[in-house]
Amino acid sequence: MLNSTPDPDLRRAMVLAAGLGTRMRTLTEARPKPLVAVSGKPLIDHVLDKLTAAGVETAVVNVHYFADQIEQHLKARRAPHIVISDERRGLLGTGGGVAMALPQLGEAPFFHVNSDTIWIDGVSPNLDRLADAFRPERMDALLLLAPTATSVGYTGRGDFAMAPDGRLRKRGERDVVPFVYAGVAVLSPALFADAPEGAFPLTALFARAEEESRLYGLRLEGVWMHVGTPEAVSAAEAAILTSAA
Repeated sequence: MLNSTPDPDLRRAMVLAAGLGTRMRTLTEARPKPLVAVSGKPLIDHVLDKLTAAGVETAVVNVHYFADQIEQHLKARRAPHIVISDERRGLLGTGGGVAMALPQLGEAPFFHVNSDTIWIDGVSPNLDRLADAFRPERMDALLLLAPTATSVGYTGRGDFAMAPDGRLRKRGERDVVPFVYAGVAVLSPALFADAPEGAFPLTALFARAEEESRLYGLRLEGVWMHVGTPEAVSAAEAAILTSAA
């Protein structure tokens, strides 16, 4: 996977922050999920701090649910530079939201991060590892994958199986696979060529990239935490506390 020239440093990122947070309803009735605190810090700040450490200069953040709260919160940040992609008129889905923001993201590959994902890095920061491993000449998307067996708060059957060269195969309906998508990726604008108009899921483009053998994965080093329910917040906080001990 590392036998060609690495992609140049990634300086832009798309951060998805427009979702309704329905599975976290008791915590999201009066605030958006990206502002739910884990270990005293809103989820979106965990993400933006990691992007800043990775050298990202501009983060495009889409907003919809409690959009004003997110915009107000982000005004206090000095890095990275924040650009708001406004979806107040209607949610565009995980794919449509990125497609609308492409003019702000530019023509180079970019980080793509869910604002509610959280992880503890291993020896090397996972964003740096993604940037080093991305090869635009043969990849349209490089996904960070967490092992299901060691992820905190995750009880599903996984999302992908990964070949020795990093190519991905989506889990079949009755399958169990060893990796779950951690909500972090490097994407090429080429992934969005001939993308549908309006709202659509990013998984549709992942499926097309898989068919063309241009969907790859990288195993996460460290611990990924699935903060999908109010109860999972406590589990994530315990994992963070343990890692700091």
